[in-house]
Amino acid sequence: TRRALTHLDGAFSLTHTGKAVCDRPVAREREAQERRVATLLGGEFVSSSLYIEHSAAGLDLRGWLALPTYSRASADRQYFYLNRRMIRDKLIAHAVRLGYQDVLFHGRHPAYVLFLGIDASRVDVNAHPAKTEVRFRDGRTVHDFVHRSVERVLASTAAEHPVPTALDAPAFSTPSGAAGGGDARMPLRPAPGGLGLYDRQGGAEEARAAYHRLLTPTPEAGEAHAHARAPMMPDEAVDDGDQPLGTAIAQLHQIYVVAQNRAGLVLVDMHAAHERITYEALKAQYGDGNIASQPLLIPHGLSVAPAEADIVDAVRDGLRAIGFDLDRTGPDSVDIRAVPELLVDVDVETLVRDVLGDVVELGGSHRIERRIDELLATMACHGSIRANRALTLDEMNALLRQMEITPRADQCNHGRPTWTALSLPELDRLFLRGQ
Repeated sequence: TRRALTHLDGAFSLTHTGKAVCDRPVAREREAQERRVATLLGGEFVSSSLYIEHSAAGLDLRGWLALPTYSRASADRQYFYLNRRMIRDKLIAHAVRLGYQDVLFHGRHPAYVLFLGIDASRVDVNAHPAKTEVRFRDGRTVHDFVHRSVERVLASTAAEHPVPTALDAPAFSTPSGAAGGGDARMPLRPAPGGLGLYDRQGGAEEARAAYHRLLTPTPEAGEAHAHARAPMMPDEAVDDGDQPLGTAIAQLHQIYVVAQNRAGLVLVDMHAAHERITYEALKAQYGDGNIASQPLLIPHGLSVAPAEADIVDAVRDGLRAIGFDLDRTGPDSVDIRAVPELLVDVDVETLVRDVLGDVVELGGSHRIERRIDELLATMACHGSIRANRALTLDEMNALLRQMEITPRADQCNHGRPTWTALSLPELDRLFLRGQ
């Protein structure tokens, strides 16, 4: 499998005791390459993946990233190729994992097939006897490039493709056995390509304002609620136009929003969806200002490895930018003088040790941002609408519109899907229409 994936643009055949075990033709076009990947890793991997193609700073990354809903219990579906040689590198694995951090269940592993192209002079391939690990001349640049590329693709629900028309509506995943035989109650996933949305000029601000306005109780809420929850017949629904998640028509058990779009039926977990929206808004607000720092009344002394103490002076400005103030006080000692306000109550000593260890090993660290993100995620969870809350149709539609302009809206902060869909042909098959 590793060899057959290495050169997708070349034919590959394998015989064993005179019998053809594998015979794959040349696959130069993306469609042919996806067919080969599907035969090697399964059709579900390809149908549940996003294609990535990104170049910058003399680096070129392409391949397939599985959606978080396809995550694995182990790292058995991770194929990373550097200049067509498969490697298993800690720096690369960390970069990809970091790109998935906001959308993956804890303890789960992402799946991917990725190809990185880089000038051979920028990498030492002799760092490991089996040549499965390498040493980059500028590991930080490579790490950040891979991390940001993966993160950007997984956030692609925020608007990079034109809205599909009725003729090219996305092919939603089909329940196993829906066409007859098997269990038709298999869970569905969002369309592999994400929502395929774009942000109209002014649309984000208008939707955000409407969203907060509609979810804030008003004295007239009782009357409006009664009016808005009146049954809406399909022909009364507004044309969904450029709204991929369609128009809300009902709330199911005060947990799910039921909507219809041009393709068919959409179901939204309102708490999971609102949690993602709130989390992204908190991150944006936090990122817009300087990170507030909390000075310690008494500096906290910390014993570290000499290599970690050596780098404190070099990274002091970077640490201050994220709220930390460290001073080297000896060959193997450091004083912590200030910490980010949001992290005052966490185990700062362990966090600083881990951060310095990351900088030594990887040339940088994202642990502080991750801890802050964890706190923001907790705040988002507690600040989101809960199950068993009745929403008006206006509130439901405001939630759908905000999802359409929110990054990573396909999953909540814990990696659960926020919405799923059934196309009209799939509904027809479930009810045996036309058979």
